[in-house]
Amino acid sequence: MLRTGTIKGILFDMDNTLLQSNIDFPAMKHDVYRFLVRHKVIPAEFPVQEHTTSTLIEHAKNTGMTDEMYETIIKITEKHELKGMEGAGLEPGVRELLEALYKNYVLVIVTNNSVTAARKALEITQIIAYFDLIIGREHMTSLKPSPSGFHYAKKQFEHISSDEWVAVGDSWIDGKASNDAGIAFISYGTTMEEMIKRGVKPIGQVNNIIEILSFIRSS
Repeated sequence: MLRTGTIKGILFDMDNTLLQSNIDFPAMKHDVYRFLVRHKVIPAEFPVQEHTTSTLIEHAKNTGMTDEMYETIIKITEKHELKGMEGAGLEPGVRELLEALYKNYVLVIVTNNSVTAARKALEITQIIAYFDLIIGREHMTSLKPSPSGFHYAKKQFEHISSDEWVAVGDSWIDGKASNDAGIAFISYGTTMEEMIKRGVKPIGQVNNIIEILSFIRSS
């Protein structure tokens, strides 16, 4: 449980947490799946419906996908990401939340997107200036649900201990990465039941992003 006065930094997921992006995630996953099947990395009957794009990629890496294949897959995902960032908007209450947090906390984005796609979206929505650091997949050894991106953040701000961070995200992969990094997690827009079903233990759940303030100020 978070203690009063301990929070110094907040780690945000980006898509569907801060931004209403137009990334077609099912199409992205299908293109990656089709590539992997064509190159015989996974079988056609692979249970792709049980995976996100990131977990599918990580499975392929563990199965023996070559570096060249990985680079091609990253180009496939980046194409979808950049296209989806066109016309990106903000989730309700995001600007008000960032205004309240800015300069009072270290604010970091941890996204499985490329840094290029993330920066484009944050510039379009005019919130990039609020963040101290943007962590994309280029900074990770493995994509979320791996805690790699969160560990990278902690190394950049060594004056902030694990129990002085809190993470916010809409997906179980955000929660799993956060929990495995020893960081408290708040679920946005996804029920506690769904998170717990996936093995994630949030400290709370909100449906309006501005409600994050009540958790932070009471911690």
